Amino acid sequence: MTMAAHDASARWRTFLEEAKETEVMTLLSRQSNFPFLSVPFHELQTFDPDFAEDVLQYPKQVLSAGSKTLMEICRERGEEIDALLRVGELPGDTRVPLRDIGSDDIDKLRSVDVIVTKISEIKPRIHRAVFRCESCGVEIEVDQENERELKEPLKCPDGDGCGLPKAQTRFDLILISSRMVNNQWIEIQEQPEYVPSGAQPRRGMVLIEGDQVNKHLPGERITANVIPVVRSEVRNRKKTPMFDVIFHLISSEHESTPFTEIAIDEEDSARIIEVSKRDDLMSLIQRSIAPSIFATGILGHVKRSLALQLFGGVSRRLNDKTRSRGDIHILLMGDPGVAKSQLLTFISALSPRGRLATGGGVSGAGLTAAAVRDAFGDGRFALEAGVLPLSDRGLAAIDEFDKISTDDRRMMHPAMEQQKVHVAKGGITATLHSRCAILAAANPEDGRFSKRGKNTSVMRSFKETGLPPPLASRFDIIWMIRDEVRIHDDERIARHILDNRTSGKSEALLENSIELGYPDSEETSFLVTSDNGEEHLTQNFLRKYIAFAKRNIHPQLDQDAKNAILKYYTEERQSFGREDESPSQNEYGEKDTVIPITARALEALIRLTEAHARMHLQEVATVENAKVALAVFRHWREESGIEDESELHSGVPVRARTNNTAIMNMVRDICSEKGSADLTEIYNLAIPRKISEREVDRVISKMLQGGQLYEESTDTYRFAR
Repeated sequence: MTMAAHDASARWRTFLEEAKETEVMTLLSRQSNFPFLSVPFHELQTFDPDFAEDVLQYPKQVLSAGSKTLMEICRERGEEIDALLRVGELPGDTRVPLRDIGSDDIDKLRSVDVIVTKISEIKPRIHRAVFRCESCGVEIEVDQENERELKEPLKCPDGDGCGLPKAQTRFDLILISSRMVNNQWIEIQEQPEYVPSGAQPRRGMVLIEGDQVNKHLPGERITANVIPVVRSEVRNRKKTPMFDVIFHLISSEHESTPFTEIAIDEEDSARIIEVSKRDDLMSLIQRSIAPSIFATGILGHVKRSLALQLFGGVSRRLNDKTRSRGDIHILLMGDPGVAKSQLLTFISALSPRGRLATGGGVSGAGLTAAAVRDAFGDGRFALEAGVLPLSDRGLAAIDEFDKISTDDRRMMHPAMEQQKVHVAKGGITATLHSRCAILAAANPEDGRFSKRGKNTSVMRSFKETGLPPPLASRFDIIWMIRDEVRIHDDERIARHILDNRTSGKSEALLENSIELGYPDSEETSFLVTSDNGEEHLTQNFLRKYIAFAKRNIHPQLDQDAKNAILKYYTEERQSFGREDESPSQNEYGEKDTVIPITARALEALIRLTEAHARMHLQEVATVENAKVALAVFRHWREESGIEDESELHSGVPVRARTNNTAIMNMVRDICSEKGSADLTEIYNLAIPRKISEREVDRVISKMLQGGQLYEESTDTYRFAR
């Protein structure tokens, strides 16, 4: 230990009185609920470099001396304040990956970039215990440094007390005189960008004290300034030579700028700006998404929408403190073998902060969040974040979306629209952020989707997945990918798979024969030409391009773009109002009002327009961006065959809803005339309205089950009331 650490109290006094006089005065005025003084490391380094170095090497002794000095200064100025010093904003050379912290880092001040995964309840802990000797009544103070055991006096002091050892007297803990602080445990995990391929993310337990409690939520990314300490493992009530590493939190900084984990140098920035000026940028990025998947039929349009999803719209806070979502949600429904999982895997790897999960393979916290008992070994509930909170500000790719749990299905609605996960379990009430785009893939329950007619809505296929219909309304775009027999396309796809499969390099050779030295095109160029002569961007460069755009570009719509979207919206709203109604429709109840587009679709159009502008690094979204967004949106709506947007919420097509009302009115009219309705008479009245007998049977059966009708005799019905 250097001289700077030995005279730490004097150096702290000089620093606080000369460089932090204003902050000390603020502390004395008791304007803060928590008495602590924050010291940026660079200020300490500028004032005394040697002393700043000792703070990193001997943090416990130096920071403890600093807190005592701060309390002495407050006491000298007439205020008894139990104040703490917190050093933050550590230099880059103290930043260590969580998995690399070992014996050399014990009791040193280190900085780690991590994600918070769990938090515990608050517990009070004795920081300075006061004991009273039963024999003579002398009070003894003992500092409690170890949070796992209570340290008691070994003997009564000779001068003031009786001098008896612990075996001959008893020491009673006086809680009212002892100093207690709030404590909380959190679990941290290294960020997925830094986890080696195939490795398990390293986790750590962090003890938080005082003003730092309740400042963190699961899913948040923080830079934690910690002191690693060791505690002996206990097995069968015996200590072992093995030690557990836990971390004491000194301070933390929440992430302010997103995607800083992706390094973009000046050369990368210049290349990104150069590529953004290309006329074929949209097609280039579309080709760069999963180049190994042959884009035939609808897959080309799917890739285009995925390109827009990667860039996303702009999330905004409005004047009334509400928030509008900027992330684009897309659902892929398709038969087995149409490359849904491969698309999801590629997108999750390409997107900054992308995470891949399987609906049937998540447990514990699942996709949203959960209260987990005994997570920290204390028998209490702790809050654990699921996939969506951990993907905050990124993208969550969820395969087998139709197999998610019942709890997750209920919680997905606010998680997707308001982008918040509300938890009220096990006595824990909390709200976690889930500000991420969702790319989901769903399969049919029966193995393959049934053939859909030309004018049949995509909601018929959605029902075959077994998901609740209201969940469909949370997606901006829903694609239906069918595995259809087309001779020309089948041959092209087969050739592409054969060529692509045989052109890859042997994995065993790449892993075991390093001396072969295969040239890595990812490192040498950001543009790659495929076998068919088409250019596409490398995955590494496209990832940087997306991070650069999302970090720096926040487009606003100009008036022309707004007018284009407004024109489409108003025309679509009015397009169904001019349809003629047949006399039979007027006779048996008015036709239901068809609303082909709602304000939710309008917001989706705004997001798609902003995403296209962001892709081109434009701060202003123009009418050209709006045209592309409208083309993408129109195409999926034409493919989906949705006439009325309410079908996305209820799953009931407008025709079925109209038929229900008409058949009920027919039965009511016949019953009012004759007292009961014969099934043949109902069939005859349904013929002019082109309602099939099967549809009549369905509605009658539903009315019988609901108790509206009862069967007086065979095929003769009467209203129950």
